[in-house]
Amino acid sequence: MQTHSHVDTTSLRIRTLGAIGVVYGDIGTSPLYALREALAQTSAEGISRAEILGVLSLALWALIIVVSVKYVAFLTRMDNNGEGGVLSLMALARRATGGTWVIVTLLGASGAALFYGDAIITPALSVLSAVEGLRTIPGVGGMTQPVILGITLAILLGLFAFQARGTAGVAALFGPVCLLWFAVLAASGLWQIAQHPAILAAFNPLQAVDFLLSHGAVGLFVLGAVFLTVTGAEALIADMGHFGRQPIQLGWLVLVWPALTLNYLGQGALALGALDAASAQGHTLANADWFFLMVPDAWRAPLVLIATLATIIASQAVITGAYSLTHQAIALGLLPRMDLRQTSAQQIGQIYMPGVNWLLLFGVVVLVFGFRDSSSMAAAYGIAVTGTMVVTTCLAYVIAWRHWRWQPIWAAVLIAPFLALDLFFFGANILRVTEGGWVPLVVAGLMGLVMVAWLRGRRATQERTSALGVDMRDIARALATRPPVRIEGTAVFLTQNLDIAPAALLHNLKHNKALHRTSILLRIETRPRPWVEPADRLVLERIDDNFVRAHLRYGYMDKVDVPSDLARSEGLLAGPGGTSFFVGRSAIRFATKPYLPRWVTVLYTFLHRNAADPTAYFAIPPNRVVELGSQIEL
Repeated sequence: MQTHSHVDTTSLRIRTLGAIGVVYGDIGTSPLYALREALAQTSAEGISRAEILGVLSLALWALIIVVSVKYVAFLTRMDNNGEGGVLSLMALARRATGGTWVIVTLLGASGAALFYGDAIITPALSVLSAVEGLRTIPGVGGMTQPVILGITLAILLGLFAFQARGTAGVAALFGPVCLLWFAVLAASGLWQIAQHPAILAAFNPLQAVDFLLSHGAVGLFVLGAVFLTVTGAEALIADMGHFGRQPIQLGWLVLVWPALTLNYLGQGALALGALDAASAQGHTLANADWFFLMVPDAWRAPLVLIATLATIIASQAVITGAYSLTHQAIALGLLPRMDLRQTSAQQIGQIYMPGVNWLLLFGVVVLVFGFRDSSSMAAAYGIAVTGTMVVTTCLAYVIAWRHWRWQPIWAAVLIAPFLALDLFFFGANILRVTEGGWVPLVVAGLMGLVMVAWLRGRRATQERTSALGVDMRDIARALATRPPVRIEGTAVFLTQNLDIAPAALLHNLKHNKALHRTSILLRIETRPRPWVEPADRLVLERIDDNFVRAHLRYGYMDKVDVPSDLARSEGLLAGPGGTSFFVGRSAIRFATKPYLPRWVTVLYTFLHRNAADPTAYFAIPPNRVVELGSQIEL
């Protein structure tokens, strides 16, 4: 008979393997291009020994401070009932501040908007950089730029087309493939370190300091490229709800961090050896694709294959993350409802969003053919990630102060060094705006406009509805005094304000001149927590014998199923006649005196008109839905 501790250990190993396959795919593929791009900023007149050691030292200490200390040791402890990520932190900060701090919503929306910039760059950059490794294989001719781009496009098209089928069937392969990948990273690095052990001097942080002090503005450009070594760190907290804190921490400390460190040291050792050979011939050292050159020629083709598989997995993790983030953003009211499909009956987190999928693919294809090589694209990568990290750190301060109840000054003492480092990296990446850094800023700006228009439009619509509405108690008293024709069954009226008579109820009374035996005013709310227990979701309040107020509350990670949750209350939906759901369809019109800036109204009208059917989002059977239209002037 297995002991409880043995079962726990086995479960921990399985979850850790799963975390290695999903959480670390992005940061695990950074060695393909990070050190190469950092050294490229120094190589105008040839790369020197001090530059190799200095750049490598910056990379090693970025991994230590940003990932190991900030994320693994600190931010993984800052979860919202087990869930992490920028929107989970926003929800937790909202709860801690009573939902009254506008800055918290702005920070969360900014972080989400920046993530979409990252989501289109990661698949394009990682897959393209792996395919470019084909050029390093001896005897493989014809690897021209169009061929490289064609192979990359074919892989990306296949990846995005596969999303509709779900990844549950192949997800079991992610862990073992990534385990092999990190083993290859470590082994190839060790091979080179053994030949040039002098590279271990890069662990001395003074090498990094001397480099920055001696290179001026060039040092800042290098720092922006060095940041590529820590892209993907946000996934450590974003996927915490799927695997738990301990497997993520264990996977980083035991495997991922050592493998990355060894590989970067190995690339530096190879560069040192190439420098010695070039100096002996009286030449300067030119930059090269150090990652693929680390292994012997005979092993180059298998390395390219494994690298391509690893980048596909990294891309898959980002795509899935975009679905999850969009789902959370919709639940928290930052984006309109979108078509969402469950791709696995066993795992609730396995979802597919067609709109998000094809928009991402469009952005990825534009990037691939716009930049055409990974070196050009790398400049666009850092700004989105550093911006998200700045947002995360700011939200962490609010949570430490208001949720953990730390004194503001002591919270600032802890958070300030992290924020200063994030701002330093962000400033270094801003210098590369003209080289491509504008791309994620444009994507984030467009997403930001969508969120602002949706937030302001929804708020204005609710205010106008409340201002023009009729008090529900007055309607209830009037109908009790002069009852209309009664019909069997239950009518559920979806509304955002339980104190105001829903427009659908008024239209039903006006046109059908009848009232159901039981009428339920239902408000569906998403709370700033990931989960709400089924037993705690429904709150009922009877107005009179005809009307009931129902408040149905979900977490932003819960699966919404309105009929099932209403049925939990015994007798609420019982009786003859069945249940009908009345949904108001509002048409937005321009008011004579605009309630909002015209551009906000135009964009909100477009989003409102194209939002997914609420009945499908709430899992209401279509044959039970009655839609009644109304007009709202903004």
